[in-house]
Amino acid sequence: MQDSAFLGMSDRLRILRQSRFGAFAPVLFALAAIWGYFGLALPLWDYLTTPEAQNLRLIFLSPRNIYNLFMQSAVIATLAVGITVVLLLGDIDLSAAATAGVCAALLGVLVLAGLPGWAACVIVIAVGAVMGAAQGMLIAYVGIPSFVVTLAGLLGFQGLMQKILPTGNLNIDDPFLRGISRILVPDMLGLAIAALIVAGMIALSLRRQHRRREAGLEQDSPIAVWGQIAMVATLLFGAVLTLNAYRSVPLLILLLVAITAALGWVTTSTPFGRSIFAVGGNAESARRVGMNVRRIRVAAFAIVGIMAAVGGIFGASRYGSVSYTAFAGGSLLLESIGAAVIGGTSLFGGRGSVWNAILGALVIGSLGNGLDLSGASAADKLMFSGAILLLAVALDAVSRPAGQGR
Repeated sequence: MQDSAFLGMSDRLRILRQSRFGAFAPVLFALAAIWGYFGLALPLWDYLTTPEAQNLRLIFLSPRNIYNLFMQSAVIATLAVGITVVLLLGDIDLSAAATAGVCAALLGVLVLAGLPGWAACVIVIAVGAVMGAAQGMLIAYVGIPSFVVTLAGLLGFQGLMQKILPTGNLNIDDPFLRGISRILVPDMLGLAIAALIVAGMIALSLRRQHRRREAGLEQDSPIAVWGQIAMVATLLFGAVLTLNAYRSVPLLILLLVAITAALGWVTTSTPFGRSIFAVGGNAESARRVGMNVRRIRVAAFAIVGIMAAVGGIFGASRYGSVSYTAFAGGSLLLESIGAAVIGGTSLFGGRGSVWNAILGALVIGSLGNGLDLSGASAADKLMFSGAILLLAVALDAVSRPAGQGR
């Protein structure tokens, strides 16, 4: 009886994950639950009797706290988007945070040497791509498991960062770099960009429906299509209006969305992107139909290296400095991998979305932010984060078709 009930639940989860809402539903539910809990568990009246009552940072759902939450989650989200690409292949990258640290340290050294900020950014992005591609070549052509290669990369890059930063900290005052996190988009421009994104979603959905109709395939349910668009539009405009209520949309967040949109298009609308999903689903079948599995793996790890470099640039801009603790010595790696997994990307490969990695980063960031405001200890934060990550992996495991990954 219990086995049949469990199988019934697994079947329902598989059906949900295969629907248009399946990729968003679990992470959105987790985000809504966390925001709802901390929004109610930290009521305003609790703070009206304390000297800190006027400090809006103590109010979880205040525009000021949401703004800070978005900025705090930006670096995690950037790395999570890159890690998602290799997870789609069924691989893992344990060196992403250390790569970001090396690139950020190199960025600081180049800027202090007198190189313009924009030129330093171009150089470190290229360095990140080389670092990622080098690991990908060891995995694809030598045959070393990605876990081992990237674990060695984690240790080696941590040492390299310490060599580049002998003092452990490097301040950055370059106007170009600092402007990435300080520049704010005008309120109306932020709303206009949100409207353009929604319009683009509508155009892509109509184009998809038209192509399916021409190919004689079954049409998606109009309720599901327009429901998904309405959901994304609500979240998007809600985020922009909330950020505008405090300051405005930061350029850093806009850049993150633009980069994610580009990777989202690459992974879902190009032959290369479709080959990533194919290799992640069944590498041997992909090889037999003519896909160059080795080159695909190298390219995927190069993308992770690029995103790690971008994450290093974002972090250096936001903190105004580069330190070993902020990148390689803290929990950035685990939070980034956790964000990708919580976002619904399968550890078994073949299923996931770079957009969901951003939502997963918000889940991780919201949990930490809410626990900080409630006075929880660092130990509590780690235990709650571990529990949510374990739940996300368990949902992924039971929702996979029988015989895959288990």
